[in-house]
Amino acid sequence: MVTILESKNVTKRFGGLTAVDSLTFSIPTGGIVSIIGPNGAGKTTFFNCITGFYDFDEGEIMFSGQSLKGRQPDQVAHMGIARTYQNIRLFAYMTAIENILAGMETQLHSSWLGALFGTKKTNEEEQEAVIEANKLLEFVGLKGLGDSLARNLPYGDQRRLEIGRALASKPDLLLLDEPTAGMNPRETAETTAFIKKLRDELGITILLIEHDMRVVMGISENITVLDYGEKIAEGTPAEIQTNTRVIEAYLGRGAAASATIEA
Repeated sequence: MVTILESKNVTKRFGGLTAVDSLTFSIPTGGIVSIIGPNGAGKTTFFNCITGFYDFDEGEIMFSGQSLKGRQPDQVAHMGIARTYQNIRLFAYMTAIENILAGMETQLHSSWLGALFGTKKTNEEEQEAVIEANKLLEFVGLKGLGDSLARNLPYGDQRRLEIGRALASKPDLLLLDEPTAGMNPRETAETTAFIKKLRDELGITILLIEHDMRVVMGISENITVLDYGEKIAEGTPAEIQTNTRVIEAYLGRGAAASATIEA
């Protein structure tokens, strides 16, 4: 099995707090993998280490055979990693299609001089980008909403637009930070099916942080569990549901003898 991302003994500290503690972890190419754990377990911190927002203190993260150590977020994006955020970070006063076009920055090749003088090559590339952006809007279920301001879209559509913007960079690995947070059951089911579609139709590898256990257990092929920055378990959904250390982390030691993590 080919590995697209591998973390070896990654540690991230903030002063005296160790947010990620010697994390060894890997993602197979084409897989859907989840990271779960109680609040404060280090999940989003690890995402930030992967994407260059934090420089980790120890260890190594390799993506498609290349080190991510010391790389800036724009460099990581150009390598083929995109992400969404726990709290939606759209350009609220830009239209939906403008948000998608902003996500295409890593794919555009025209120079600033070309943009300044409106060269034929630049104009053609801009026209092609608009066509591609409209296709992406349709793919994520937002056909016909390209001229709508992002801030005016319903919550579920904003989530889809954020994923669309991430897809615009044509990533090989997509990191989703709580993509169903705040959604009703119908929106959650639709988003879960959409995430599967990203892998099955586009071939994108998915790394997911999610608190909804129904989503995690229903979509993941493998799950890694963090607690206080340390990996305490790893396995299939069935294995994680009955793991004593995982149940203790979520429900407390007294519940571990007879409980399972419900999906």
